[in-house]
Amino acid sequence: MASLAIPVGMQVISRYTGIIPTYLWTEELATFIFVWVVMIGSMLAVWDGTHFDVVITPNAQSPLGVFLQKSVVHVLVLIFGLLFAWYGIEYAKVGSIQSSVMMRANLLWTYITVPIAGTIWAVFSAYRLYEAWATYKASKRSTS
Repeated sequence: MASLAIPVGMQVISRYTGIIPTYLWTEELATFIFVWVVMIGSMLAVWDGTHFDVVITPNAQSPLGVFLQKSVVHVLVLIFGLLFAWYGIEYAKVGSIQSSVMMRANLLWTYITVPIAGTIWAVFSAYRLYEAWATYKASKRSTS
């Protein structure tokens, strides 16, 4: 987030004060950094279990119900993560043959965030699904 403050700060200073000249590449750089910040934030949110999670049913009382509630969310995030990873590769290939207008940077640097994020979402969701299964098995053993 701190790296995002530099190009945005330069834009604000140049537009409203005239102290420094207007640099158009700062807008592109801010966009690139913003995309990375959003994708990294989404990966961390999937790890924390705070992303893509909406409670639409009452909290389950049985261990099986808790497992099913958690696993539905994890399986859906896993599926979407795999879709983003798989189709994101083609998306990144499109970006690899393009360059930005002002900075002349290869757009692969931005487009690659999609398959990376999808892969990380899938890995983290699979791990959380495994954790939910292990918790369910442990609670089943303790009640038996």
